[in-house]
Amino acid sequence: MKRRLPHFAWLLPALLLPSSAASAQEPAQRIPPAAALKYWSDSWRGWHFYEEPASEEEPAPQPRTPPAPKPPAKAPELVEFERLQKTLEEYRNIAIIRPTEANVRRYMELEARIVSQASYFADVAQRVAWATPELDPTLQGRPVNARALEVFEQQQLAARSRSIAELAKDHVLFFFFRSDCPYCHALAPTLAAFQARYGISIVAISVDGGAIPGFPRARRDNGIARTLNVTQVPAVFLAQPFTGKISPIGFGVLSESQLVERISTVSTTSPESVPSTNRRVLP
Repeated sequence: MKRRLPHFAWLLPALLLPSSAASAQEPAQRIPPAAALKYWSDSWRGWHFYEEPASEEEPAPQPRTPPAPKPPAKAPELVEFERLQKTLEEYRNIAIIRPTEANVRRYMELEARIVSQASYFADVAQRVAWATPELDPTLQGRPVNARALEVFEQQQLAARSRSIAELAKDHVLFFFFRSDCPYCHALAPTLAAFQARYGISIVAISVDGGAIPGFPRARRDNGIARTLNVTQVPAVFLAQPFTGKISPIGFGVLSESQLVERISTVSTTSPESVPSTNRRVLP
């Protein structure tokens, strides 16, 4: 006796076919266990969510540069001065290019206004100087008043005289001359009086071997004139024999006041001296 299949047996092929197709596609659609586990553990997120992928290394925070300081506001006086200066230049240029009476008058009126303002400034500055001794230029340095200038020069002369008297302890003056030089003969009496007044020794050196009045013990040049590059006479040098330091004072005929001023200046400002050589300084 044959066993009858249930009435739904005809559905088995239809059920098997999709199952087989699904089995064929299963390797491509199967969800990895780790992903499935992550999904079920994160079911609270729902179906619609998106997250940026986490970067492996977070960028280092960039240092914040402080904002640039704002330039200080100009004083209103400066703004007014610049405006006035620009306006004057514009009026002048217009008057030059188109020299009508109106343009020239406009420029001259503005220029007169500026000159008047500058004159008023000069008056105020003068009053301030009179009331403030340290700002008065007539009290600084060489005075301009004739009487004050006389007193100033007397004080300068006294100070320089003391300086030269101190120099006379270890300095001498070299006087290069030529026996046939009229300018050398004119300078010789001044140097002799200078020696007597300040006590500094004058060493007269004859370039041509001749003599000169006032210095009977003049010495013949032993080559020091060439070493010091003496190309013109008369010539005067300040020398310190113990150190070999020699500094030029001047050429030509010099007055006593010039000698005092130059020697004092040379000795106090430490000028560049002629380098010492192996040649004897004093013949």
